[in-house]
Amino acid sequence: MDIVEQIQELILTYGLNILGAIAILIVGYWLAGVISRWVQKALSKSNTNEALLRFLGNIVYYAILAFAGVAALERVGVQTASFIAVLGAAGLAIGLALQGALSNFASGVMILLFKPFEIGHYVEINDTFGEVTDIKIFSTILLTREKKTVIIPNGLIISDKIINYSKQGYIRADMVFGIGYDDDLLKAKRTLEELVAADERVLETPAPRVAVLELADSSVNFAVRPYVKIEDYWDIRLDMPERVKLRFDEEGISIPYPQHDVHLFQSN
Repeated sequence: MDIVEQIQELILTYGLNILGAIAILIVGYWLAGVISRWVQKALSKSNTNEALLRFLGNIVYYAILAFAGVAALERVGVQTASFIAVLGAAGLAIGLALQGALSNFASGVMILLFKPFEIGHYVEINDTFGEVTDIKIFSTILLTREKKTVIIPNGLIISDKIINYSKQGYIRADMVFGIGYDDDLLKAKRTLEELVAADERVLETPAPRVAVLELADSSVNFAVRPYVKIEDYWDIRLDMPERVKLRFDEEGISIPYPQHDVHLFQSN
């Protein structure tokens, strides 16, 4: 009878606590799922990046589970103070060991939240120009004009200058063409304006500009500045010089090259 009574006493003493702990875990598991989905749904209305949505949802989910686990341990009589202290010390050690990774992670969260650039934008980061093909939590991937894949840690991106060429939806293609001092300046200007106006890639707004840039040593230089879509930038930069040369040849306009006049004086 003593053994039966002891068993009954243990059941009465710890049984309810164990049932309470199980109930806490079940409720915590349910709340973790509900609150995690609610957070993701609320953030999705602000056009938050999908990867960041999932990450923040997971943080909320596992934080609630951890809280429920600690509460369940306390319910069954386990002293959790020392346990939490050990976890805190371990977390500090891991944080120091992964300091660089955590910096990249924090920078990735800032990029996804504040959106200095998006996938598909053409940017210049850390002296590298390319198209943003992916934005990850720890790094950003660029595809250069040479089709090279460049992976840049997000920590470097946040600490460096970011030039976004796609933010406005268009970009100005700056080009310079020179003519000789003996050529007809107004005719050359009209020719350049006609070439720019005939190119379908050139945007009407903002309006393109053709103007005399400088009177150089061997040439009169024109600044030709059309605005184009970002995807047309390199095409027009490569096509326009050929068109200008062929049209100048037809119009009899010269494109000078650097030269020096040498004067010889004969002494008696």
